[in-house]
Amino acid sequence: MYVLVALAVTVLVVALAWRGFGADAMRDRERQEPTAPPRLHRPTKAPRQIAPDDDPEFLGEIDRKLRGEDKSS
Repeated sequence: MYVLVALAVTVLVVALAWRGFGADAMRDRERQEPTAPPRLHRPTKAPRQIAPDDDPEFLGEIDRKLRGEDKSS
């Protein structure tokens, strides 16, 4: 019995919500003048980061260290 009452209340709430928010709101939107769609802006591209294995300074430093020319380490 409780399940039947809960089901009836759920159907009633959904029907009222549909009627209040869905149908009338759609009719109101259709009556309004059509507006231009919002303009979408492309996001600006962030500067590309250089990975350590692509950075010429890093590669040169590694090369100097491997050859033993680097005095700092």
